[in-house]
Order: sequence, then structure tokens, then C-alpha cells
Amino acid sequence: MKINPSIRLQVPEDFRFEPNLGYLTRSASECLYQIRDGGIYRALPIPGTPIVMIRSAPDRDLVVKFLGAASELADELAPAAAAYIRDWLDLDTELTPFYRLAAADPILAAAVETHRGLRLIGIPDLYEALAWGILGQQINLAFAYTLKRRLVETYGGRIDHEGHAYWTFPRPETIAALDVRDLLPLKLTVKKCEYLIHTARLVADGTLSKEGLASLGFREAEQALVRIRGIGPWTANYVLMRCLRMKDAFPIDDVGLHHALRHVTGSAAKPSREDIRRMAAGWSGWEAYATFYLWRLLY
Repeated sequence: MKINPSIRLQVPEDFRFEPNLGYLTRSASECLYQIRDGGIYRALPIPGTPIVMIRSAPDRDLVVKFLGAASELADELAPAAAAYIRDWLDLDTELTPFYRLAAADPILAAAVETHRGLRLIGIPDLYEALAWGILGQQINLAFAYTLKRRLVETYGGRIDHEGHAYWTFPRPETIAALDVRDLLPLKLTVKKCEYLIHTARLVADGTLSKEGLASLGFREAEQALVRIRGIGPWTANYVLMRCLRMKDAFPIDDVGLHHALRHVTGSAAKPSREDIRRMAAGWSGWEAYATFYLWRLLY
């Protein structure tokens, strides 16, 4: 029997595989990875597009196995695969200061106690993060996943292996070449079609890049994004939180955050911006993680 080559990734002391696996299973409509038999299966969007399976080892490190054709190129693909997974699963952030402040915070304490070990699962690709933010504007999470699946299965990449289809998110160059009429059959609004194509063109031609945004401070990066048609403060902060990993990104107008705060406080009323800023006064520098943990209470 052929043994698939593998690599091991060291994880932080406070990392726990189970809460992260739990987060990744939150939607049955997710199309970019699969959870089976306690492992994560995914075609990584890196050169070579290797299919990998990620599991937790008894010593808590992660074991990444290369499947299919990728097994023949494992040595060559390993560095990029390791870098992508470390970014995606947020394995390089030191969370001790966040856990310390959260334990003493009446809003965050329960969320952190319940989901301790959860990392801020990211979206390493800038265009994917932008598109996911645009797709999710003003609709519920379930329908956002439906729209993402339609977009991915129409314009994304597909690799078949042992009876399973593995998808990668559409490249910005692919979407940049489209017309609004091409996207309308996916049941997107005209505005969202326009925004997806416009941002794809900015990324494809290099006008907008992850490296460029990362070179800016949080406020400057936020301002750079909201100047783009179709990107408001919510989408900008979502992208900075999930892709750029700016810890102080704070989607304060997020409906899910509002529901979570109502859940924690027992309030029937939607919190005002002033209420949220008051509750978040102690989260400075960790607003993104506070938001992610609060989301996890409900989603």
C-alpha cells in the first residue's frame, strides 16, 4: 500500500484542533474544503494546487498528508503548503494577551471559556476575502454560502480525487474578464456583480494587493479599501480582519456581532454604536479576535 508523504506543523501551546474543526463544520454548503473522519481535506490554492488532508497528531501538532498527484511533489510543495496552512489556521499569533484580557471581561469571558483554543480562521487570498465580504453584504450567512458555492462551482477550479471534487476559489483574472450578464444567472444582484468584477480587475492588474495593504497602518488600509466602489466600512474591516490579520479591525456594524452581544447581555434591544464602543473599551488591539469569538457563540 502506498504511503502518502506528510509534513508536521508545530502549533501554539494554546491551540486546540477540535474548536477549529467545529468552526469549519458550521455550514454544510461550504465548498472550498471538506471535513471527513476527523480531518480537513482541501485543494490548496497555491502553485501545483495540492490536495491535502490535515489532522491533529497525539502530540497536538498538525499532520498534513499530500494526496493524489501532489504526493509525487510533496518535497517541492511542502514550504508553500505549510505557509498557506499556518496563515489559514492562524498558527503564528500569540493569544496569551487576548486570553488574559478576555478572562476579566464580562462580555468575552464566556465565549473564550467555551471556545478556548479557537484561532481566527483566515482567508489568505485577498480577492477571495473581498468577494466573500461582497457576497455577504446585507444577506444572511446561509444565503451567502449558497452564493459562494454558485460562484465557485461556475468559475472556480476543480480537481477530482477518489470520488470527491475539490474546488478552488475563482482567480481574479477569471472574474475580471466577465461582464455583469455572466454573473446574473447566479442570482446575484446587479450591484454585487459590478463590485465583484471591479475588485477583481483591481487585484488582477496589481492596483490593489495584499502586500500594499499590509504596508499601511490599520486606519490607512481601511481608508484605502472604503475608497473602492462596493466596499464600505463593514467589508473593509472584514477583509482586514480575515485576510490581513489586523487585530484592531472591528466590523462594528455587523449584525452577527449585534446578535451575539444581545445574547451575552440578555438585552432584547439592538445595541447602539455607543453601547458597543462602551462594551469594547477593554478590547483595544484585539477587536478582531473579540468579534470572532463572539460570532462563534451563535454561528
